[in-house]
Amino acid sequence: MRALNHERLVEEFQARFPRSGPIQIVEAPGRVNLLGEHTDYNAGFVFPMAIDAGIQLAGALNGTAQVNLYSLDYAAQESFLLKEIVPSKENSWANYVKGVFREFQKLGREPQGVDLVITGSVPQGAGLSSSAALEVGTALLLTALHNWQLETRDLVKLAQRAENDFVGVACGIMDQFASLMGRESHALFLDCRSLEYAAVPLPLAERGYAVAVLNSGVRRGLASSQYNIRRRQCEEAVQLLQEKLPGITSLRDVGPEHLAVVNQLPEPLKRRARHVVTENARVLQGVAALQAGDLEEFGRLVSASHASLRDDFEVSCRELDILVELALEVPGVLGSRMTGAGFGGCTIALVPRSSLPTFEEQIRIEYQRRTGLPAEIFTFRPAPGARLIAAARPRS
Repeated sequence: MRALNHERLVEEFQARFPRSGPIQIVEAPGRVNLLGEHTDYNAGFVFPMAIDAGIQLAGALNGTAQVNLYSLDYAAQESFLLKEIVPSKENSWANYVKGVFREFQKLGREPQGVDLVITGSVPQGAGLSSSAALEVGTALLLTALHNWQLETRDLVKLAQRAENDFVGVACGIMDQFASLMGRESHALFLDCRSLEYAAVPLPLAERGYAVAVLNSGVRRGLASSQYNIRRRQCEEAVQLLQEKLPGITSLRDVGPEHLAVVNQLPEPLKRRARHVVTENARVLQGVAALQAGDLEEFGRLVSASHASLRDDFEVSCRELDILVELALEVPGVLGSRMTGAGFGGCTIALVPRSSLPTFEEQIRIEYQRRTGLPAEIFTFRPAPGARLIAAARPRS
């Protein structure tokens, strides 16, 4: 994982918490979703990859009933008693950690007091799932510190519940799953209903392509955005569709063959449902294209996903649309779309490595000219999921 300095993290921890016990270190990656947006909470299909940027945590038991958190990136601290876990208004980042503690308590576990230092290399609010990485990293760290034995999928579900129930964002399970289960050089094809998954090789690097991520600079807070509204609209669409398609329980059960029925729904439910139905189909087609080595078809599906997110699901914005348009104007780019929940954040583009200097220069100049905003551009590799690093010895 890039920009990772375990020694500095341990030094910062020991300087701030000199009397803590043995230190455990965890790193958890962010993710980029290649295809399958807003399908996860509809029990559908997604196709994310973990990225080589994420969250790093150093933690140790402190022998008290209090948890002490410090964020290096925010230069902010937060403390709370284990018997009084309530959301923080001042440090919203701390709520993702608090939610994980609370979920362990609800399982009947009794976490002890912990000192914890956090840093990261994922752009905040950019749609690269820094929040899921923080939840997953915290869950993995606590299991290590307490020697708990939990199934990997149970940790994924716990991290998701922390965001749903404590933070108040009705996210699906994709982000937490990708952060914990990612695999180097692969993307994950995930069935969000059964949680069955397959690691699918990504032949992009060997074919001379890179996954470029373009940060629009438009921040979006999911809890206050229209994310939860979109989820409710999908549920309303299912209720209406059940009249003509008895037996369905989610939009996952509605296929492209049912689009004539979907198109009879009232606005905007018609377009919301149409996006989910066609997006699920695009994931299946995209995985098949990669397995067949057809990168051009995969890129076409990526661009079609953006058009659907923009027009039918209406979660794009002017800045994201401009980034996609500019990317597709560069010769050799296979496809581009927004990634993440939308309303800001990032886009992705499949770019020939030989064209990256031209791509970056054109995007930066034109995006600044058209929006007045700087565009951050990254290239990421598919990375392994969250893992423990060798424990550090406390300073004597």
